[in-house]
Amino acid sequence: MAKARFDLVATARSEMVRHGFQPDFPEGVQAQVRALGEVTSHVDLASQAIDLRNRPWSSIDNSSSTDLDQIEVAERVTDGIRLQIAIADVDSVVHPDSAIDVYASAEATSVYVPGHVFPMLPDELSSGITSLRPGHDRLAVVIDYVVNTQGQTLHSDVYRALVRNQAQLSYGRTGSWLEGRNAVPDAIRDSVEMQEQIKLQDEAAVLLRSARQRAGALQFDRVEAVPVLDDGQVVRIEARGKNRATQLIEELMIAANEAIAILLKDVPSIQRVVRSPERWPRIVQLAAGYGYQLPEQADAGALAGFLREQNEAHPGRYADLSLSVLKLMGPGEYVVLPPGETGLGHFGLATNDYTHSTAPNRRFADVVTQRLVKAFLAKTASPYGLENLQSIARNCTFKEDAARKVERTVQKCAAAFALKRRVGQSFRGIVTGVTPNGVFVRVPDPPIEGRLMRGERGLDVGDRIRVTLLSVDPEKGFIDFGR
Repeated sequence: MAKARFDLVATARSEMVRHGFQPDFPEGVQAQVRALGEVTSHVDLASQAIDLRNRPWSSIDNSSSTDLDQIEVAERVTDGIRLQIAIADVDSVVHPDSAIDVYASAEATSVYVPGHVFPMLPDELSSGITSLRPGHDRLAVVIDYVVNTQGQTLHSDVYRALVRNQAQLSYGRTGSWLEGRNAVPDAIRDSVEMQEQIKLQDEAAVLLRSARQRAGALQFDRVEAVPVLDDGQVVRIEARGKNRATQLIEELMIAANEAIAILLKDVPSIQRVVRSPERWPRIVQLAAGYGYQLPEQADAGALAGFLREQNEAHPGRYADLSLSVLKLMGPGEYVVLPPGETGLGHFGLATNDYTHSTAPNRRFADVVTQRLVKAFLAKTASPYGLENLQSIARNCTFKEDAARKVERTVQKCAAAFALKRRVGQSFRGIVTGVTPNGVFVRVPDPPIEGRLMRGERGLDVGDRIRVTLLSVDPEKGFIDFGR
C-alpha cells in the first residue's frame, strides 16, 4: 500500500482562508498583471532618478528568496562608513486604487510557510519586475547615511535612483564567510571590490549594534524551527538562529527605517510601535529568579543590562531566557503619527521613531510609506489623509497577527508530522504562554511549541519544566505534552 502523503500547502491554504486571507488572486488582478506584461519600460520613468547602476550593489536574503526588496552598498568616507540602501520602487508599478493595490491593501502582507509563499503581490511583480534581482535595471528609493565610529548615523538623505543588483547572496553562506568559517561566496569570489564593500557593511552593522545596545536596545537570541522538505514532504526539523549576515541586514534596515521615520515627522505617517511590555511585573519576577533586580516601572536600559549580563554569564541557557522575555513583551503594531507629534517609540529597539519602509514587495505598510516618501521628495500633497492611514494601520496590524497565526499553525503541522516517531520521549521545556486556551511549552530539540495537557496548574511564562510528548496530530497541528 502506498504511503499517505501529507499536503502541507493544502493545510496552509485552509489556514489562510480561516484567518481572513484570500490566497488566490482575483481575476481583476490577474488581468492587470497580463496587461503589464514584462514591463521593462517603467525604467523610462527614471528621468527624476540618479543613475547608480554602476555601484557594486549586493543583496543578502534567504537562499530561496526571489522577492528581493533591498540591495546595499558601502564605502569608507571621511566621517565613517557610507551606506546606501536601495528599496524596490514598487509604487512605480503598483498604482493607488488599482486592482493590484486594492488586493495588496486588503491582504497587507505576504505569508511564508514551509515550502510555499502566499505573496501579497503577484509573483510576476514581487519576484519579477519589482524584485531587485541581479542583472536587471530597477527603480529604487535610496536611503543614504553615514555611520561614524560611535555607531551614530550622520548626513541622512533619501532620493530616487536607478540601480542594478550585482550579486545575490544568502544569509547562510555569507554569514559563515564573515564569521571565518567558510570560503568567499561564489557570487563575489572574483570581485575584491564586492568582498570589501560587504565587509564594510558588516563593520558598520557592528558599530550600529553596539550603539543601540548602549542606548538600551534589547538583544534576543532567537532560534527558529525550520522544516526540511523532500518532494513536498516534511523529513525533519532543523534549528536555525541568527548569524553575522542576518545581523548585518537587521542593523542596516533598522537605521534605514529610523531615517525614513524622521524624514516624515512633518507629515502624517505610519510608525511601527512596540509599547512598554504588557507583563513587566512577570519580567521583574523572572529577573529576580536570576538574582537581578529590575525597577518596578518598565525600563528598556535596565532590561537590556540584565539580558546582556545573563548572555555573558550563561550563554547556554540564554536562548530560553530571551524567548521568555520576548513572549512577555507583547506584539508590535502600526499606529498613525500626526505631523509634529512625538512617536510612541519602539521599546525593544530603544528608539522614539521607527517605521517599516524596507520591504514593499512583502508588506503593504511599506508601500504606503514609500508613497509618502515620494510625495515628500516631490513636494506634493500627501496621498493619504489621517483617517485613511488609521484604517490602513489597523488592517496591517490585524493581518500581521493573522499571518503569525497561519505561520505558527503550519509550523506546528510540519513539526507534528516530523515528531510522530518521538511520542513518549521526554524533553526539557520552557513555558512560553499562559492563556485562557491553555498553557504552552517550547522544547529546544527540535525547537517546537506545543500545549501542556497535564500538570499545567501554577505555571507561568519562563518556568522550566520536564515534559513528555503525549501525542501529535499533523492535520490539526496539535502537539501535546504532559508532565
